[in-house]
Amino acid sequence: MSPSAVPASTANGQFENDLNLSLVGLGVEYPPFLVGPEALETLANRFYPPSTALKKVLSINRFTGIETRAAIGDVDHPLVNQPNAPSIKELNEIFRQEGVRLSVNACKKAIKEWGGSVDDITHLVSTTCTNSANPGFDHFVVKQLGISSSVEKILLHGIGCSGGMAAMRTAAHLALGSSYQGKPARILVLACEISSLLVRSELDSIDQDQQTRVGVCLFSDCASAAVLSNGVGEDEGSGPVYELLGWKHQIIDDTEDDLGFDVDPLGWKVVLTPRVPALASAAVSPCFHDLVKSIPELQKDSQPPIAADFDWALHPGGSLIITGVEQAMDLTPEHLRASYEIYMKYGNSSSATIISVLNRLRESEGKERVIACAFGPGIALEMMVLRRQKKASSSANGSEENEVNGNSYHDGSAMHNGAASVNGAAQVNGNGISTQSISSQYEQLATNGAAIETALLSADGAAVNGIPEVNGSARADGANGSASSLPVEDLD
Repeated sequence: MSPSAVPASTANGQFENDLNLSLVGLGVEYPPFLVGPEALETLANRFYPPSTALKKVLSINRFTGIETRAAIGDVDHPLVNQPNAPSIKELNEIFRQEGVRLSVNACKKAIKEWGGSVDDITHLVSTTCTNSANPGFDHFVVKQLGISSSVEKILLHGIGCSGGMAAMRTAAHLALGSSYQGKPARILVLACEISSLLVRSELDSIDQDQQTRVGVCLFSDCASAAVLSNGVGEDEGSGPVYELLGWKHQIIDDTEDDLGFDVDPLGWKVVLTPRVPALASAAVSPCFHDLVKSIPELQKDSQPPIAADFDWALHPGGSLIITGVEQAMDLTPEHLRASYEIYMKYGNSSSATIISVLNRLRESEGKERVIACAFGPGIALEMMVLRRQKKASSSANGSEENEVNGNSYHDGSAMHNGAASVNGAAQVNGNGISTQSISSQYEQLATNGAAIETALLSADGAAVNGIPEVNGSARADGANGSASSLPVEDLD
């Protein structure tokens, strides 16, 4: 890219034909435990008396469509079995240990696929919404990776589930600036979240305030990373994973009270309203059309492309988000297959999820171009158009350790000494989501959402329209391997 071309890439709302920006390596690291819906019920029964709000939340928990969620520990993890919810000091200490470990491993995978040296990393753009200590967790990741302490670091905060895409957008702008100066940019993008240990704080609010809080049913732990290159001075390698064609960021007006993640003495508390799924779904179409118009490559044909001409890497914040966008954009579950798969097997890992979805998407055949999309507090909408180039290689995203969907894990965590299965927390073993085919699962998710939503709006946890009352023994489809949908209190 010539220096004179760079200012025009964003100044008039149009992108150049060749930004020469690409993701050249991806890495995803989930922790070693997958907890099923029964784990939440176990903790609720251990520490909280029955109540209307808790009964409703546990009913919702069985019908989210999530079969398992990735977590740093099982249901017997010490921090969630104390008399009181863990303090923010305790949460910070475990993030510094487990969050940094996950982050380093994810970064190593991305760097390995790229094939370059840590000495060539020019920037690090990181994000998290589950830690706010200073120096940030990125400081410790840099030290453990052996990256120069003078590397330019940016740590993004306050952007929640849209953080992974916001970090990629920020990295793209930094890379364009380096291109203008004729300098190489090899930018490490990192997102890490540990949400599982907030379970007791959320259950406290459900018990004390009698609030129906569904974040406790959705969130999970993960770190993901990518290397973004501007191509300057780059040797011919195996080629990019994805090329970046353009991106868009916007705020949905007057929605800052609808979605958030507020600071609390015991960590953070999810803030959301029932308006979120509808607001998010309605915002996608105008954003998509504006973004497509801004990319000259997509205007070559007499008719601009429609949404169904792309594969979609949508942040799987909840099933109503996925199905809402699917319906609003006239897509099929196949367009969103990677989002459904990650959602059902690992849950919503906030900012770290989008790179995991992109990583999963490139492992299968599909359309050349991809729309990546995520929502965060604000409500913020992030969207990006990418061109797919190559599939994942087992050598890049695996190792001699246990492997699950291209992601390697140690045999248990430091706190759990390799326990294989404890009270509903199954250690990752490489099996698929379930014996039922993934296609039939996400088709069921796509069709059952409205009925589940209506039923749960009709009664507080009672047996309504086929939703069983939670009584400690009944097991809904979501805990047995078939998927259902999340009710109205869906997340970003």
